[in-house]
Amino acid sequence: MKKLSLNSLNQWLEGIAGERRVIAPIEAADQVNYGVWTPDSKIRLDALRTVKSAKDAFFPQVENMMNFRAEGKNLSVEMIDPKAEDFVILGVKACDARSFDILDRVFLSDPYDPFYAARREHATVVTLACGRPDENCFCVNFGIDPADPKGDATMWIVDDTLYLRANTEKGEALVKDLEDADDAAVKAQQAKTREVAEKLPFARLNLKGFDGDHLMEKFNDPHWAELSRACLGCGTCTFVCPTCQCYDIRDFDTGHGVQRYRCWDSCMYSDFTLMAHGTNRPTQVERFRQRFMHKLIYFPSNNEGMYSCVGCGRCLAKCPQNLNIVKVIKALGGDEA
Repeated sequence: MKKLSLNSLNQWLEGIAGERRVIAPIEAADQVNYGVWTPDSKIRLDALRTVKSAKDAFFPQVENMMNFRAEGKNLSVEMIDPKAEDFVILGVKACDARSFDILDRVFLSDPYDPFYAARREHATVVTLACGRPDENCFCVNFGIDPADPKGDATMWIVDDTLYLRANTEKGEALVKDLEDADDAAVKAQQAKTREVAEKLPFARLNLKGFDGDHLMEKFNDPHWAELSRACLGCGTCTFVCPTCQCYDIRDFDTGHGVQRYRCWDSCMYSDFTLMAHGTNRPTQVERFRQRFMHKLIYFPSNNEGMYSCVGCGRCLAKCPQNLNIVKVIKALGGDEA
């Protein structure tokens, strides 16, 4: 275990930033999101959750994939090199850290995504334990410990001190020069955090039946129509969700060639997966059902029971119609385990 005074945080980050980019929770325009840290940044390690998740560092909203150029009858293709630069992402909470495991199963499975793989290879993930989860948090339902998140290194803030524990070789290299410390203060804080997490309103959701054995039962459940009635199809839930990975691939005519790029999309949009014959999910109730069936049924059925939800609470906080995955679980499963 290592420790660092919070007053010395910027000095430590300056040393890291001299060698590679540092991405951290930064406050700008009264919102906290992950961004590139500079000495002038207002870092907010005290924020419980960022508006958007840490997936932005690995799965950006827009990225160029290849370029086409036509000269007469000759067509040339320029593939974009997926090589990434080393970077440190700091302050990742346990829920967002779990989301990387879920995204890995999507983008690192055969055939793997070279753009995502390059970023994962070059990243050093430094997680931050939650001090006090709030009423929108429900990560404990998915086996996540907010008091002991995984990563290359883990941090805890106790009073005016930052405690750090290396978990991998990358983490060891990052914290090796810091002062040694015992873990008594960390253990005391962990106990308090776990006590709070277990008493939160949604700490004991009933997930019984959310598995492949009950697929058709859940698919045909009559609650879907009522649950989706107020949905606007705005896609807010998918853009703040740390595990949503739907994307579209488009071509843009630059005037001297064509740029093919990938951009985020949402299964909640009426034109998602639109083809010449139309779409497989033409109604909002079908699109609404698809989103939550994927999180709670399809994904765990194909991934050894791992749900594609991490209980971060962003959809609870941001949906303009107060629709969220907790309401779905309660309607289709029950209130408590």
